[in-house]
Amino acid sequence: MFDYRNYYKTLNNKAQGDYNDSLEYIKKIKDKTKDKKKNKYNDYFHRLSTFILMIADFEYELGEDYFVKNTFDALFQDNHKIYKDITGENYRTSYANPAYSVKRFGLEVGQILAYLNTKIRGYVKSAYEHRIFDMAEMNDIFIRAFDYIMGNKHINTGKLKAIVTSNVKEGLSLKRELWARESLLPEISYRLDIITESKLDDLRYLFRYGVYITENEIKMARFINSMDETKINDIAKTFTEGYRKGFIRDNKDMSIKDHVGIRFHVGEERIIRQAVDNFKAMNLTSFISVLYSNEPNKQFTYDHRFDDALYFGSDYAELLEEATEKALKLLKDQVKGYAGPAVLEQFGEIPFKPESKEACIKLSDEQGQLKQSHTGKLQMILNQYVPREEYSFTIMALPIPDVGEKFEEIFEDTCKVNTLDSDIYERIQQSIIDALDLGKEVHVKGKEGNQTDITVALPKLDDPAHQTNFVNCVADVNIPVGEVFTSPQLTGTNGTLHVEEVYLNNLKYDNLVLTFKDGFIEEYSCTNFESKEENKKYIEENLMFPHKTLPLGEFAIGTNTTAYVMANKHGIIDILPILIVEKMGPHFAVGDTCFSREEDTPVYNSDKKEIMARDNEKSIKRKENMDDAYTYVHTDITLPYDGLEFITVIKTSGETIDIIKDGRFVLKGTEELNKPFVG
Repeated sequence: MFDYRNYYKTLNNKAQGDYNDSLEYIKKIKDKTKDKKKNKYNDYFHRLSTFILMIADFEYELGEDYFVKNTFDALFQDNHKIYKDITGENYRTSYANPAYSVKRFGLEVGQILAYLNTKIRGYVKSAYEHRIFDMAEMNDIFIRAFDYIMGNKHINTGKLKAIVTSNVKEGLSLKRELWARESLLPEISYRLDIITESKLDDLRYLFRYGVYITENEIKMARFINSMDETKINDIAKTFTEGYRKGFIRDNKDMSIKDHVGIRFHVGEERIIRQAVDNFKAMNLTSFISVLYSNEPNKQFTYDHRFDDALYFGSDYAELLEEATEKALKLLKDQVKGYAGPAVLEQFGEIPFKPESKEACIKLSDEQGQLKQSHTGKLQMILNQYVPREEYSFTIMALPIPDVGEKFEEIFEDTCKVNTLDSDIYERIQQSIIDALDLGKEVHVKGKEGNQTDITVALPKLDDPAHQTNFVNCVADVNIPVGEVFTSPQLTGTNGTLHVEEVYLNNLKYDNLVLTFKDGFIEEYSCTNFESKEENKKYIEENLMFPHKTLPLGEFAIGTNTTAYVMANKHGIIDILPILIVEKMGPHFAVGDTCFSREEDTPVYNSDKKEIMARDNEKSIKRKENMDDAYTYVHTDITLPYDGLEFITVIKTSGETIDIIKDGRFVLKGTEELNKPFVG
């Protein structure tokens, strides 16, 4: 298997002496801070030094024989011991919890020490990958923070902040080079080696990744291992063929690419092993760019989502941009072969409704605006070396055991949804597009408690015989099949969008209401919390930040009634991924269009008509100022069929064409879409 020790040998050798010395010093810190009553900071440093030493010992033990000599149960216990501090009730009194840390040390010092605690938790990944140089760097910061706090009666928060964030700007060139190699190139093969070389019936392999392993990942692996080989091949083929078809759909040349980045959930290795073979047949080398597993604690992740506010400023942004360009320039010949991501998403995790905490670090409005501009610049740098118009992607979702007792039935039904006949849907959807292209706007209205009442303006087509506003979306990059979508004209798009319950970016919103004026959000509310102020703040921080408003970047009509019926049958609408949900009714995406940063690349449906609605009044500003053109947000919000009174096309003459009425398709040529409703 790939040996991280060899890959990082030069960096580790350089840091080994300092690392050993730092561990000796941290042992002394642990001894000095045993008496937590002697100093209010003793408990903090005693706990954290104990954690560091535990993980350092763990790293030393993590040879190949560690996974062979230990039983499955022993590996499971070791894995959970690492994350014990932030799981379950332990998190309430963990210094990684900003609320607890602030309660003990005050707002500013408490926030900084909660941040330091969280950064030290990165030790786990470094230990599994034997990145001694990273561990030495964090040891140094920990020691300096200890020496400063214990050596000063009065703590200057500016100095303390400078200490704990000092490594952020140091060595950025090397860090960004490692980032590029890990996320865009196949040379670091450790994760792929686990998939291709492990005996998958020996589930001890699950612990080799160094991520939190729950019963969910274990049950998933056992279930996938029990499946018929034909079924595995079918799932993998749907996944990889969607990827291949994406290049064909968008007129992109896959022959100039040589590697693909796979993202998947731990436990699905048998499917991924077959997908790797399929990609190899396409002359693409696979690597694992992202690995999903159940998080130890979603509240922990939520609490620290804005931690970079401690150091984010124009100086850091400029350094990161320079380091990113330097890294990509160094690797330009290799990264140009990146074909894009192939993503096997998962759904079924227990829905998460976060607790809002005043103690959490937050970005200022100025930082938020700077970050938006910075994000755009990073995208432009990446696009220079890995042009978006040259690579593609695919996304498909499967349920995980957390979905409930009917997991196996839901898995089977999801596979059926993912493999619906694209040709049938393409024909039906063309009927919808033909009707939509006759309109100047579309009126969508809810019923039975749903307050949606919005009119979406459509761009004018100069040559309807050869042009269209809507993409006929079948099962290629975006699996499953089933939607037509466009970039609305912002001027003239007005009204209210209301969803009674929705999960956006894994966060729940109750009675989310967005009111649009000329395509931009003017008012917003939800009922998650008791006060209006808290609800608005929740939307501002999680849906809109760093923006004060967002445009309506996409309007679509989902046609996958089979998926909708399946979701209702199992009662899982609230936990389905947006990938499937967006196909189950009309959906509205706030933020950028689906053509973001590819507006000048012609796109055609299979009828050879060019999709003209690739720009709107905001994205066109890229011609003058990129910062004004993009939000770097794209969040889909779907209305269920049963909450719809109608979707109606309005022509320039005032004549109307109904597409959906009382939750059912009524347009001629769409009758087949209603069959799943009646069994």
